[in-house]
Amino acid sequence: MIFENVKKASKTLAGLSDDERNAVLRAVADSIIAHEDELLAANADDLSRMEQSNPLYDRLQLTSQRLADIASDMRNVATLPSPLGHITKENTLPNGLRLRRISVPFGVIGMIYEARPNVTFDVFSLCFKSGNACVLKGGKDADSSNRAAVSLIHNVLRQFGISEDVVALLPATHEATAELLNAVGYVDLCIPRGGKRLINFVRDTARVPVIETGAGVVHAYFDRSADLQMGKAIVCNAKTRRVSVCNALDTLIIHSDRLADLPALCEPLAEKNVSIFADEPALAALQGSYPDALLHPATADTFGTEFMDYAMGIKTVASIEEALAHIDAHGSGHSESIITADDEAAELFRQQVDAACVYVNAPTSFTDGAQFGLGAEIGISTQKLGPRGPMALEEITTYKWLIDGNGQTRS
Repeated sequence: MIFENVKKASKTLAGLSDDERNAVLRAVADSIIAHEDELLAANADDLSRMEQSNPLYDRLQLTSQRLADIASDMRNVATLPSPLGHITKENTLPNGLRLRRISVPFGVIGMIYEARPNVTFDVFSLCFKSGNACVLKGGKDADSSNRAAVSLIHNVLRQFGISEDVVALLPATHEATAELLNAVGYVDLCIPRGGKRLINFVRDTARVPVIETGAGVVHAYFDRSADLQMGKAIVCNAKTRRVSVCNALDTLIIHSDRLADLPALCEPLAEKNVSIFADEPALAALQGSYPDALLHPATADTFGTEFMDYAMGIKTVASIEEALAHIDAHGSGHSESIITADDEAAELFRQQVDAACVYVNAPTSFTDGAQFGLGAEIGISTQKLGPRGPMALEEITTYKWLIDGNGQTRS
């Protein structure tokens, strides 16, 4: 019944103007600020059931500032041009038929996500702005927060005379996930947002179309020509800005010619209590200068691990080619960075790295829809078929062909 109601409600969104959609988004943003206490209380209930040592705790936590940022992102989405009704191709055939390819909503988007209550607001804002209804399936860790958020959204929709069914929150159960993944005819697109285990399950199980937002196994390569001070800032920001997010640094790759600079490069990480798992050359370079309690030898599992914590691997290489080979073997196609003063090395890195976002002399922490000027994001796609990288308004629209004739027939 939920899926049927959302599908039916999705048809009503076509009757809303962009101005009406924007007014709703601004009203939801205002309501987030006005009802901060209720949202934080619901979030505190979720937080009380999770250990603070859990890497997901930071993702789960809402604060006054984070709610203000969510509201700001929603207002920003309201200022963006509508992604709908754009004519992306147009032609008149010799027989007089006029062809136009025009952008339209998918219809109903299903979203499966874990302990990230901000995603509830982000997905609603992007789906509503782009004319899509949405079915949300959050994790049990954030269920109280998600229910408070959807209740707030429903209240605003009622004030505007819009069906609440344009956004629905499923129970936080495995059975609900299975129903969503099998909602053929009701859900036009499903997007999982979470860890590797969740994404693999969705990809292997779904009968509805899926866009993968893959796990982020992220590298930064400190080249032989790299500036040390720049490298210290980039590595620290990429690793410690928020350790639980998918764009956080997992492995630092360093050219062997720069091992003498490794202690200085890692100095800011020691101040943040980052555990380092280093290969033999890097371990030798750090011993005596990095805190013993935080320094460990790398294991077979170090490289290719998405830590989501104050932990990082270090790999030593003898050339940029070796760095590229390591990224190719262990990366997830999310975000990769090179720190270098060599233009040829930078260009080789751009050409050879197979990832959605490739950085030169900047941290991977910028991989974010809002940072890219997209307003917000529904996820970061690591696949190549369809959208790639931060997905926002344009990426959750499709198109249809409009053909105008004057009685032509085909021979």
